Amino acid sequence: MPFTSYEQRAGRWVKEETWPSPRAQRMTLRLARDQLLDEDAPGPPTEEGLVVHSPLSTGLFAGKWASYAGAPDLPGDQQEEDGGALVFDTAELDEDIEVLGAAVLEVELCADVPVAMLAVRLSDVRPNNEATRVSYGLLNLTHRNGHADPEPLIPGERVRVRVQLNDIGQRFPAGHRIRLALSTSYWPLAWPPPEPACITVYPAASRLHLPVREPDESDFPGFDAPEAARPGPETVTEAGESAWRVIRDLGMNESMLEIVNDDGVRRLDDIDLTVRRKAVERYTVVGSDVTSAAGETVWERGLERGDWCVYTVTRTRLTCDAEAFYLHATLDAYEGDERVHSSNWSERIERRLV
Repeated sequence: MPFTSYEQRAGRWVKEETWPSPRAQRMTLRLARDQLLDEDAPGPPTEEGLVVHSPLSTGLFAGKWASYAGAPDLPGDQQEEDGGALVFDTAELDEDIEVLGAAVLEVELCADVPVAMLAVRLSDVRPNNEATRVSYGLLNLTHRNGHADPEPLIPGERVRVRVQLNDIGQRFPAGHRIRLALSTSYWPLAWPPPEPACITVYPAASRLHLPVREPDESDFPGFDAPEAARPGPETVTEAGESAWRVIRDLGMNESMLEIVNDDGVRRLDDIDLTVRRKAVERYTVVGSDVTSAAGETVWERGLERGDWCVYTVTRTRLTCDAEAFYLHATLDAYEGDERVHSSNWSERIERRLV
């Protein structure tokens, strides 16, 4: 089942001499209204365009960009995210399908603004409709022809783009469905464009390619149990906290993701050193106002031994308007109760088709 943290997840090792796997055969699925169909499936193609204009808060349940697997930072059930997206499902699978490598979406679309983004998610949908995200990919559509020379979109002009998702090794069990979800927002993993975007997708000209690999008897059976050095003795004097909270203020129409990564306070007994570390991140948007997006992080670090104590506090805040990003940061360093150093930075960064 989809969850933000796991003690253990079932899986196995596979062995490949080269990458991408030469044993992965491409499975091509065509898009139709609400469906992912085999390339040769009967039935007329969906010729009309399908429109998506996602809520700005789509992405709050995406988890961390690079999960450390030590906190509740994995993507949770994707059903709420799917409500703000165009969704295409296969039928229930007759047999297991194993994917090894990068899924690729080739999609024909148009946008109503010069700068827009497409977020692409691939999920494993259980019979009870719970959806576990297994991979995703993002494309700033001004980079559709390469990253070196971005080009603004011409509103209303149909273009064909390719979005490669992150590589995965994933088994989709029989009885489950494979889901493709497309959205115009994925906050806060990706900063929103400078104005709201509406994208029209043309399913008849769009295809999803999956690298499907059959199980092989030569797959590596596994490794011995991992070995690690035994940690030194320590005494916890203040408990920490690890939390991911989605907070909705209906009165202010504000959506916030708050991340707390607090190690608490602990003494390393062998060297009589007390260590503290705490980070709090907050990412907010208000309604559909793309210029309301803001991200703020506060970090605290400290060391203490006897009557000696040093610690630092850093604050970084990023905001924007339609033309630029605004970065403001501070650093304060203390010895005991005395602030011995302070620095401030303020930068304006042109958006440049972002």
